[in-house]
Amino acid sequence: MDLTKQEYLDKVLKTHKMSHIQDLVDKHKEKRNEIKEKIEVKYSGNIYSSMNSGSFAKHTAINVKFDWDLVVPYKKDSFDTLEKMFNDIYDFLYEAYKNEAYVRKQKVSIGLEFYADKDGDIINIDVVPGRELNKDQYNDDSKLNLYVNSQYGLIDEKSYLQTNIKAQIDHINLKNNEREIIRLLKIWKKHNNESYKSFFLELFTIKAFEKETIEGNLWEKLKKVMEYIKDNVTKDGFALNDPGNSSNNLMDILDTYNRDNLSSKMKRMIDNIEDNGNNLESYFPKNKNFEKDENDASNSGYGLKTASISTSIPPNNTRFG
Repeated sequence: MDLTKQEYLDKVLKTHKMSHIQDLVDKHKEKRNEIKEKIEVKYSGNIYSSMNSGSFAKHTAINVKFDWDLVVPYKKDSFDTLEKMFNDIYDFLYEAYKNEAYVRKQKVSIGLEFYADKDGDIINIDVVPGRELNKDQYNDDSKLNLYVNSQYGLIDEKSYLQTNIKAQIDHINLKNNEREIIRLLKIWKKHNNESYKSFFLELFTIKAFEKETIEGNLWEKLKKVMEYIKDNVTKDGFALNDPGNSSNNLMDILDTYNRDNLSSKMKRMIDNIEDNGNNLESYFPKNKNFEKDENDASNSGYGLKTASISTSIPPNNTRFG
């Protein structure tokens, strides 16, 4: 029986569920808990309770690429400067894990990439240190200042970034329709080697659902979001404000060329898929590692082993109606 676009996209999502790699997810959880405990002992009295962030916390992870983000909120008086805070936790994590992981400074986080275990699995944990914006108020307002490592930032960028990670997570809470579309756009991003930030695509999707009437089957909703991106990404004055900091407009990360390019890509995808449903395979491929499990209704979870990727355009037939 021929597949509809809806049926095909549903299978794409099923093959990218996190439950297919539950053992690897459990290893990440275990290592996350170990790191969290070490940090809490080291900085006892100077930090608030650590929290998960990123795609795991938002339930938008896909199993072709993921890591685990751990936010460490420091008290206002814990360090004189954000840079000292950032360097101190880096030094601590480096000494604790230098023999079992590659520990590196990143733009706003410390990345720990653990060497492959006996199963060949690699665990990636990103530790994001932040200092409360207002003294003794973090438990009430959740506001943090993050240190921006200039080596990985823009030359004229500030050395700090104000954010509210809890607000970012709450922004997507209970938005199940949006999550499905966000996962599909992340699958497109990963398999087609696109450089757009996942958070950017996430905010665009949520705003599309807020501003437009988006309903119908999975393809119809995805198409409507792609049309919204196509029509608005090049508009002057269009903003994607970070729910964690309203003064941070995610549209600023794209220059005019890249805005035009993204609009063109969305139009081309829509046109090609409408012309021939088989083109869905190029833009939104299934994870071939888990095709045989795609109908397993017992798996309901969701983010690593890389899928086989085909970038060729499918033959000109209409198997996906």
